[in-house]
Amino acid sequence: MLNKIENGYNAADIQVLEGLEAVRLRPGMYIGSTGPKGLHHLVFEIVDNSIDEAVGGCCDRIEVIVNADNSVTVSDNGRGIPVDKHPLMGIPAIEVIMTTLHSGGKFGGSGYTISGGLHGVGLSVVNALSAKMEITVRRDGHAYKQDYGRGKPLTSLAVLGETDNTGTTIKFHPDPDIFEEIVFERDILIQRLRELAYLNKGLHIIFIDSREEEVFKKEFKSTGLKDFVSYINKSKEVVNIDPIYFDVKKDDVVVEVALQYNNGYSENIYSFANNIRTQEGGTHETGFKNALTRVINDYAKRNNIIKENEPNLAGEDIREGVAAVVSVLVKDPQFEGQTKTKLGNTYIRGVVDSAVYENIEDYLNEYPATAKKLLEKAISARRAREAARKARELTRRKSALESTSLPGKLADCSNRDPAQSELFIVEGESAGGSAKQGRDRTYQAILPLRGKILNVEKARLDRVLSNEEIRNLITVMGTGIGEDFDIKKARYHKLFIMTDADVDGSHIRILLLTFFYRYMHELIENGYVYIAQPPLYGLKRGKEVHYFYNDASMNKFIEESDKKWSTQRYKGLGEMDPEQLWSTTMNADNRTILQVTIDDAIQADEAFSDLMGENVEPRREFINANARYVVNLDI
Repeated sequence: MLNKIENGYNAADIQVLEGLEAVRLRPGMYIGSTGPKGLHHLVFEIVDNSIDEAVGGCCDRIEVIVNADNSVTVSDNGRGIPVDKHPLMGIPAIEVIMTTLHSGGKFGGSGYTISGGLHGVGLSVVNALSAKMEITVRRDGHAYKQDYGRGKPLTSLAVLGETDNTGTTIKFHPDPDIFEEIVFERDILIQRLRELAYLNKGLHIIFIDSREEEVFKKEFKSTGLKDFVSYINKSKEVVNIDPIYFDVKKDDVVVEVALQYNNGYSENIYSFANNIRTQEGGTHETGFKNALTRVINDYAKRNNIIKENEPNLAGEDIREGVAAVVSVLVKDPQFEGQTKTKLGNTYIRGVVDSAVYENIEDYLNEYPATAKKLLEKAISARRAREAARKARELTRRKSALESTSLPGKLADCSNRDPAQSELFIVEGESAGGSAKQGRDRTYQAILPLRGKILNVEKARLDRVLSNEEIRNLITVMGTGIGEDFDIKKARYHKLFIMTDADVDGSHIRILLLTFFYRYMHELIENGYVYIAQPPLYGLKRGKEVHYFYNDASMNKFIEESDKKWSTQRYKGLGEMDPEQLWSTTMNADNRTILQVTIDDAIQADEAFSDLMGENVEPRREFINANARYVVNLDI
């Protein structure tokens, strides 16, 4: 029984948080977290306001500067935030926007017709979570300035002078009392700014990083989504050289689509609504997929490429190797919460469906040679899918409790609760043997791998399923893959990749990650996949042993110690006995692990394509750019 609270509970116990206090008390509710993701979200909230100006045709230039002190300045040449007195609040409109949640010109007024920031929390939340914020507005022939600190005005709105320019400049310093660490990642900012430039043709975005002695500058200006899909396919061999592209307006909805096929086997469809990335798709993405499947099948039957008595091509056959971007601008979008990851407006599906069908039908009729190539690829994909279906039957588990269906090399755990169970995928039989002896049999299962698995980036599903090591892995996980994948059937909620600290070990690790990303990406999205971190060194003196995971920590220890130590460099897991492997790498109380996450799907796809794809040149460029960071290279 819970302890009874003795003191009373009355009106005096009801706390009312005024102004932006609620944001500072529970920042995660508004920006997701107080880690790196939330920190970068602050920048994107401000940039999104400038983008709304661009969508309205009032802005064509945005500048984002990371200053030397890790503050950020965002400037645009839009209309400028209104500074006249608000009729109800009696204070300048800019102060209302900066200090009041759910305020702004996006709730049915004439300020914005189309906007991504419908919740009206953007600028006020950034203000609340900033130690200091300086705003300069240029409009109505004058420049104005006002300073804020932790959500409250520090100065009154002041007139700086006259100007013929218009726009808004915001400089903010994230509050160190709120954020775990204030370090902006250049690549994260660049990726989103590049994306926004592609989505808004003609918009000029400038990014400047002033934190290093040599100032970094990058500019983005595109002709639209055609550039976007070309960028996605830049390291791949394409089927249709010129992307299919159309931009139409129907019933107050703007639909912009670009797609281009490559010779790969993965589908990459990225959808956006009002410039917001809809990671979980929605009605616009569904409309695109349905129309693409229907129009390709109709064209194939009309031209006798598929006989009338033959079954239609499946959607996944038609989408094999496609890179597509679907962007819609909607007057009143319905998103799932502030995270805006799924578009819900039902009528959008029909609008996108008809736009896609009509325009792709025109394209196929105009370019029959390209249409034939696309259909040959889809028909080939169907044959492979049928072969894969037969092979997949071999990997399906009859029951989660039927150990007879599991590979003989698996040393399973006794716990049957997936949430409490861990699977270690171990490189080599020798290390697998040590891991089996050193593990906690209650909740840790061991699956040794023999050699390197297939590079799935260069293979279709039927060939993937013919690989014994991959089949074993699918069977052991219990989730199935592709259209059969069901994360609820996962037999383990923690999956550790444990390989040697050498070139071969790194290669096996990236091969496994490529497989998980392409065929079981939900495992990564749900935080199930980890990289085990075995130590690189062991320092021994008598019975005293210390383990180190990098050169810096070991060298520091040696410098601070007045004793002599014998050093062992572990090149392979097999060099450790079971007790060492348990105490350094598998014991949940003191192990070092890395969780695999996907912050940006486009960036992740680019990395896997560059590193594991057919084209050599992107790999060479990556090696040249990153060779200086390599340490402990064993050849």
